[in-house]
Amino acid sequence: MTRAQFEERFFGVARWVVIAFLVLITCVPFYYMLLLSVKPIDSLLLDPGSLWVSAKQFTFATYTEVLRSTDDGGQGFLQLLRNSALVSLGTVALTLLAAVPGAYAISRLKFFGSRQISALFLAVYLFPSTLLAVPLFVMFAKMGLSSSLIGLAIVYVAQTVPVAIYMLKNYLVTIPYSIEEAAALDGCSRLQTVRKVILPLALPSLMATGLYVLMIAWNEFLFALLFLAADPGKWTVSLGLAQLANGIEVSKTVLMAGSVVLTIPVVILFFAAERLLTEGLTAGADKS
Repeated sequence: MTRAQFEERFFGVARWVVIAFLVLITCVPFYYMLLLSVKPIDSLLLDPGSLWVSAKQFTFATYTEVLRSTDDGGQGFLQLLRNSALVSLGTVALTLLAAVPGAYAISRLKFFGSRQISALFLAVYLFPSTLLAVPLFVMFAKMGLSSSLIGLAIVYVAQTVPVAIYMLKNYLVTIPYSIEEAAALDGCSRLQTVRKVILPLALPSLMATGLYVLMIAWNEFLFALLFLAADPGKWTVSLGLAQLANGIEVSKTVLMAGSVVLTIPVVILFFAAERLLTEGLTAGADKS
């Protein structure tokens, strides 16, 4: 056996071993969380290490308790989901609205410092969130937005716009100038070119960036706690889950049901948008 044949076989086997390991460490915790969420608390206490649930033990009572409103004795996660959805979708919309023209300007327009400015956007992440939390809270409190979902979304936009511009810029530079030149020859203005040509071609990148921003806004805890702690009616899912985790009277099965409720929407959205994330809509375009 030659060295090339040995390396080919070794890395062929090693690839699948690594894939299996990554699948294992990713899926097993999620499976166990899902398992606990449909298990009665007494069955969990009797056999906490069991990796299976029988048909007799299977229950959705934990989800009913998690989603039921607090007035009816539940945890009120349905309202928390609505709050998180409003904040997250609003953050995505505002972030893309600001990031698209910013990324286009950096990738297409020539100006002094154009190369350095994209790196400066990422410099925002050199500052820890705790350093920015107090000044932002004071500023938004003076504006009357300290206990507002709108104010929280604006704070998230300030955090997500830099990375969104950086991600979109890296994709826009791969779109050939010749496509824009052809659109200009057809009488399109720059704004029309961006709207009718660039954005459709950049749809996979827009989806990937939007999902990344959505996950940041959906899972964020620090600023949600700082801005919304005084008004439980406006809490997001991450705050509700933290309350469950700290509640002594709340069973771990209910906590796992809340964790699943927090996780499932992002997972479903990711798989629904998988085609746009994996397909390059510039296939067949002029790459010269």
